[in-house]
Amino acid sequence: MSLRALDKLFAPRSVAVIGASADEGSVGHVVLRNLLAGGFSGPVLPVNPRRKAVAGVLAYADVASLPEAPDLALVCTPPATVPAMIEAAGAKGIGAAIVVTAGLARTKLADGTSAQEAMLAAARRYGTRILGPNCLGLIVPRIGLNASFAHTSALAGEIAFVSQSGALGTAVLDWARARGIGFSCFVSLGDGADIGFGDMLDALGSDPHTRAILLYIESISSRRNFMSAARAAARNKPVLAVKAGRFADGMRAAQSHTGALAGSDEVYDAALRRAGMLRVFSVEELFEAVETLARVRRPRGDRLAVLTNGGGIGVMAVDRLIEDGGRLAVLAPETIAELDAALPATWSRGNPVDIVGDADGARYAEAARILARAPEVDALLVMHAPTAVANSTEAAQAVVDALRAESATVLTSWVGGEAIAPARRLFAREGIPTFHTPEAAVRAFLHLIRYRRNQEMLMETPPSAPTEFTVSATAARLMVEEALARAPDATASIVLDELQSKAVLAAYGIPTVETHIARTPAEAALKARAIGFPVALKILAEGISHKSDVGGVDLFLDSEPTVENAAKRMLRLVAARAPEARVIGFTVQPMAARPGAHELIAGIATDPIFGPVVLFGQGGTAVETIADRAIALPPLNLNLARELVARTRVARLLRGGRGRAPADMDALGLALMRVAQMIVDIPEIVEMDINPLLADAQGVLALDARIRIRAAEGDGASRLSIRPYPQELEETFTLQSGRRALLRPIRPEDEPEHYEFISKLSPEDVRFRFFGMVRELPHSEMARFTQIDYDREMAFIASAERNGGGRETLGVVRTATDPDNQRAEFAIVVRSDLGGQGLGHHLLEKMIAYCRARGTRSIVGQVMTENARMRELARNLGFGQRLIPGEGVVEVTLDLQS
Repeated sequence: MSLRALDKLFAPRSVAVIGASADEGSVGHVVLRNLLAGGFSGPVLPVNPRRKAVAGVLAYADVASLPEAPDLALVCTPPATVPAMIEAAGAKGIGAAIVVTAGLARTKLADGTSAQEAMLAAARRYGTRILGPNCLGLIVPRIGLNASFAHTSALAGEIAFVSQSGALGTAVLDWARARGIGFSCFVSLGDGADIGFGDMLDALGSDPHTRAILLYIESISSRRNFMSAARAAARNKPVLAVKAGRFADGMRAAQSHTGALAGSDEVYDAALRRAGMLRVFSVEELFEAVETLARVRRPRGDRLAVLTNGGGIGVMAVDRLIEDGGRLAVLAPETIAELDAALPATWSRGNPVDIVGDADGARYAEAARILARAPEVDALLVMHAPTAVANSTEAAQAVVDALRAESATVLTSWVGGEAIAPARRLFAREGIPTFHTPEAAVRAFLHLIRYRRNQEMLMETPPSAPTEFTVSATAARLMVEEALARAPDATASIVLDELQSKAVLAAYGIPTVETHIARTPAEAALKARAIGFPVALKILAEGISHKSDVGGVDLFLDSEPTVENAAKRMLRLVAARAPEARVIGFTVQPMAARPGAHELIAGIATDPIFGPVVLFGQGGTAVETIADRAIALPPLNLNLARELVARTRVARLLRGGRGRAPADMDALGLALMRVAQMIVDIPEIVEMDINPLLADAQGVLALDARIRIRAAEGDGASRLSIRPYPQELEETFTLQSGRRALLRPIRPEDEPEHYEFISKLSPEDVRFRFFGMVRELPHSEMARFTQIDYDREMAFIASAERNGGGRETLGVVRTATDPDNQRAEFAIVVRSDLGGQGLGHHLLEKMIAYCRARGTRSIVGQVMTENARMRELARNLGFGQRLIPGEGVVEVTLDLQS
């Protein structure tokens, strides 16, 4: 992931076409024709060894003969020749190349390497960036650049479209042009050998000409780069995606329920959600959604009121809303009373609000105004079906006039054809979104809700955990290492037995049921007597994934004879159903006396692309049949854990009802957080099942567990799609006053203390930090400061105990590093009442060491000329200083690698 030379791709001053051809229908001919017809103002330089001119333009025999080094080259030559063309382009100084040629990975060269490997090697030698191979090309309508072999060009607009499929790309171009939809750029990634989604998201996320980014994704090759770039882009503008390949032909054989349940499409869904993006499922929906996000006011919640003059279309809207997981607003008695006073007695007296088919404009206006102001309504959908006794356009105008001064989120659907066309045009002129069908309007509303929720996940500011979060990670790791040391094959995975698995859970504070091992049926009976009846008996054996499938579980055994007989029967069943299993004995447990507890499943699976994921859902023996589960990417905090639970059907049961007390949701959330922490701490864990995990008002209790492990190739954090909180960077130091301070990376939970910190800054502190006066920062801006992507940003805060208890923030230093890791821009602020304590020096020194360890080349900051203390601090730490003329600012720079 790098922005290096991407300016040559998106804004070239000149373009060469290597393989330009005069042969009608050839790719080289179409590419050159498109470039010349697109209105590109820079030189276009055809390269063809057999012609002096192509399409009336002077041609050059080879790349070396070009009169200047163009910024961009399009390569349209046969696969085996492409590496030499890229070598020549790099030697000439060409910064970027679009390789439209297909088949490079399958083409073998004389030395046995593929043409694609040789192409990339040549590109790396010269720092040339490659778009493709096997791509349609690139279109930037704003500068008249059509560097593609598409059958049509694109209209200019503010939407960027990035696709892995060239065929879909041409269809989208055709579809969009017919509807007058324009693009800031249109990019076909092709095989994505060099430039991928991460690069595009980085470039387009900060592009001032792009207001939204649309992606067509078939696969992701680099999870950390993709997630880091996607999260950064989604903080700036809407990012929407269509992910193809939702249903696999088959699922790999997994040794745990969790592994079988965690389908790759569900993992993609979790990744896109965590990145703050909106996933849709068709190209038409993609463009509908981006327009909705651009034009509709974001609702404050998810409760929808429906206003209609026809019961049928109202019911259709509500059906779709409920089916797709939406929420219908429940009208308050006060709202119903207001509507009673304004509407005829025949209105529906509920939501949807049916104001009867003869409703005129005045009736629509009054009802819309009441619903827009109702506190229990977060958004309003106004619908209309044409009738012979009411004017559709008059009704539309009345709605527009009534809601013009309101702050409500409003969508409309005037259903029909010719009779309602003027009303639709009226809504379009007024900037009120309107939809042809009730289903389309509801879908748009749900886009708003899901996008808002995903953005909240991206900008998450969770509360502190309700209890102290402590784990015995060292003990758990030791158990895992000992188990791997006994494995006959160092590369194979092994399954911990039930007792070992529960010991790992206990080390992480997850309550487990008391479990004893018995080697024989007679010993099992004795263990049961010692525990106390009734008991649960389970087979303990290697090679059995699901004990209940082979008759290896028996419950509520109430005497020694029943236990012994059950154990003997269990041995016979296992011998018949799983003859390859190696039986070790039995586990004996007291029956957990938790009447009314819910059986859940929690676990870990490893996705081949996004790495480890956390799974939660309804558990028990029918877990795969019920298929009620949700997946999340680690790391988790309490709010993210609650969101994971909320995406399942069993969440409604956990809230209690019908005489059943609600489950302890904090305990459940903490258990999921602890599961996610295991992923970070113990990289050897490949899969884990806790099934069933009982949950009720008393908390959670793991009845059974199994963990599959394998020797790790790296640390836990490197496996994750999102880098966790880097706890290893914490340190304590002593101020000159003797006060002890903790220096650590910032966390989302720091937002409240950060507000307090900024409130204690002097006006001069604020002016020096923000280069102007800032009265207060909104939550969205403060969340950007406290919820950071540790892969590309860092902020260290210094905090200390305050006299009245709790902690306070004393100072902060932060950097934002470019994707190439070449340059980190820093900012620092320390409370002026703490001057002379050495705090600023310690903070900046910490950041310099961190950037240097990451391999960053330089750290740069801007300081107001009158900020003498900061300039002195920079000078003492070795920064060079350069006055920026006319701006009253000094740029300070430190070379970290000299």
